[in-house]
Amino acid sequence: MKINTKGLVKTSYPADDITFLLKDLSDVQIESSVESREQLFQTGSHYSETLPIEKRPTSEYTELYNQALLDSSDHIARLVGILCRRVRRYAGTDDVVIVSLARAGSPIGILMKRYAEKYLKLNWPHFSISILRGKGIDEKAVRTIRELYPKSHIQFVDGWTGKGAIQNELTKSIQKLNAAYELSLNDDLAVLTDPGECATLFATREDFLIPNACLNSTVSGLVSRTVLNNAFQDADDFHGAKYYAELEEVDVSNEFIENISSRFHEQEPVINKLFKEFPVTNERTWRGMQEVESIARKFYKTADISKVKPSVGETTRVLLRRKPYKILLSDDKHPSLRHILLLCNEKNIPIEVVPGLFYLAIGLIESEDRL
Repeated sequence: MKINTKGLVKTSYPADDITFLLKDLSDVQIESSVESREQLFQTGSHYSETLPIEKRPTSEYTELYNQALLDSSDHIARLVGILCRRVRRYAGTDDVVIVSLARAGSPIGILMKRYAEKYLKLNWPHFSISILRGKGIDEKAVRTIRELYPKSHIQFVDGWTGKGAIQNELTKSIQKLNAAYELSLNDDLAVLTDPGECATLFATREDFLIPNACLNSTVSGLVSRTVLNNAFQDADDFHGAKYYAELEEVDVSNEFIENISSRFHEQEPVINKLFKEFPVTNERTWRGMQEVESIARKFYKTADISKVKPSVGETTRVLLRRKPYKILLSDDKHPSLRHILLLCNEKNIPIEVVPGLFYLAIGLIESEDRL
C-alpha cells in the first residue's frame, strides 16, 4: 500500500522529512477573529471547527524568536538526541515509525528523523497527523500508517506537555483503536520536555521555551492548526489543514530544522552520556495537573481546568491564539519568559507573579465564570 498524496495539504518542508496526513483545506475560508472564536467557544463550538487568523510576526517578535533560538539551540539539539536514543531503547527494535502530532510535534519529529538517520544509521519514516482535545486522534490516519507498517513500532511524538490533555486524549484513542482493530499500538507519548510530569518518555522535565512555540505556521511548514468541520470534510476524510502561501516570505521552518540539526555533531558526546543517566521511562506523577486543578478552583467559579493553560509553551500559544485575561508567572525575570512579557504588553494582558508556581507560566482564559 502506498500513500496517495493527492489532496493532502502542501508544506514548505521537504517531502523526505515529513508527510502530513491532512486534507488540504487551503481554499476554504474558515478563519475567525479571536473575539469571534471566543464567543463560539462559550456557546459550545469546538476549537477545531475554525482557525485563528495568522498574521505575519512583527519584526520585534521575530527578533525575540531569533534570540530564543540562539539561546536554546544547543540544548534542543541535545534533547532531540536523548529522546531519539530513549525511543529506540524503549521500542526494543530499530524498526520505528515516527508519528508526530501536528503542529507542535511536527518539527520535533523531523529533527528526530534527521538525528536517527545520521547518528543511528536508521531510516525512520515520519508522518504528522491530527489529534484534537475532546475529539481524539485522526483514526483514519493511524489506521493508514498501521496498514503501511504492520509490524513497526509506531511512536507518537509531541513537542511538550501542558497539563496532560493530549496524553489523555491519546490514551483514550489508542485504547479504542486497539480494541476495534487490534493495531498493537502504544500510547506512551514521546516529548522533548514534560513539565507537567504526565509523560513517561521524555528528554527533560524542565519548563523552558522551545522556540517553535513562539511562532505559528511560519515555523511549522506553513501548515495551519488542524481542522475537523463537517461542512468541509466527509466521514472518510483525514482531518484537515491549510497551507499559508501568503506567508512564504517570512517562513523560517527549514531554517529552524537546519539550525538545530547542524548542532547534533557537537552535542553527540553529551547525548551519549546523558541518555543513560536516568531510566528510559519514568512514572507519571501528574504534579502539573494537581496545580492546574488548584488554580482552576482559585480563579473560576466552576473550577474548569480547560480554562487553565500551563507551561511556557501553552501560555505562549494561548497568547498567540486566544484571549487570556491574566498570565501567572513564577518569576518575571526568567529569560524563557521574555516573549511572554512582550506579548502581554502588546495585548494589554495583566501579569501576576506567583513565587513557587510549579510551572514557569500559566495562561488563564477569559470566561464569564471567572472569579
